[in-house]
Amino acid sequence: MVGDLVTENEIESFEQEGAVCLRGMFEQRWLRQLASGLQKNFADPGPDSTVYTEAGKPGGFYDDYCNWQRFAEYKDFVLHSPAAEIAGRLMRSRTSRIYHEHVLVKEPGTQEVTPWHHDLPYYGVDGNQLCSIWLPLDPVPRAACPEFVAGSHLSDTLYYPRLFISHKNYAHSVAGFDSIPDIDAQRNQYRILSWDLELGDCIVFHMRTIHGAPATAGLKTRRRGFSTRWLGDDARFAERPWRTSPPYPEVALRPGDRMDHPSFPVAWSA
Repeated sequence: MVGDLVTENEIESFEQEGAVCLRGMFEQRWLRQLASGLQKNFADPGPDSTVYTEAGKPGGFYDDYCNWQRFAEYKDFVLHSPAAEIAGRLMRSRTSRIYHEHVLVKEPGTQEVTPWHHDLPYYGVDGNQLCSIWLPLDPVPRAACPEFVAGSHLSDTLYYPRLFISHKNYAHSVAGFDSIPDIDAQRNQYRILSWDLELGDCIVFHMRTIHGAPATAGLKTRRRGFSTRWLGDDARFAERPWRTSPPYPEVALRPGDRMDHPSFPVAWSA
């Protein structure tokens, strides 16, 4: 089924641009199910849940991750929704492993922006067949949509991970890593992708693609995003000079090993 929905043009767009918007990929029942799971999640947050908005400030920006095995609504989506196959097809991989899920919520009127970054340096994984699916649980106007620097995944440069609260780099003077450019100060030098999103639409992006997200100061509705991170055939375990996010302390793989571990089960195979 998904082979017909994900076209060769969309695969090529993902490969060239590093991010692609897919329309109407998820039935409404999946969105209702994830919304129910999200409500349970934030009533019972995991150990890595974070609130980024200071007390007394308007709106609210908060997230949580690595809970898909705790909540049946999440687990069912990861293992049985079209997500795993969508990821596999776009990565041109014969398998899709779930790396983790990540739920990010911005309430109406939130002033905090998500800093420009790319995900790979946060993670304990390397490779090229790596992607995320960002699925909104609310309609998202382009003014509040995550933004992606087209083609940035094709660069060999790795940028320091950034703290979402302070926007500071994780580290300094580490060989092989640079500070990310000030994208906002020179937006006219980049081609920046974003979309108006309806329920059922999703964005799929490469783990090396530079992206950020604006505030929701002008919104009247929430902006709930349910992200799933996917590993393809060439994904290999990696060590970083900092504590990876997610940390996965139970994973005792060696650098260069395949991501063959119960924490990362295969959710789809061609």
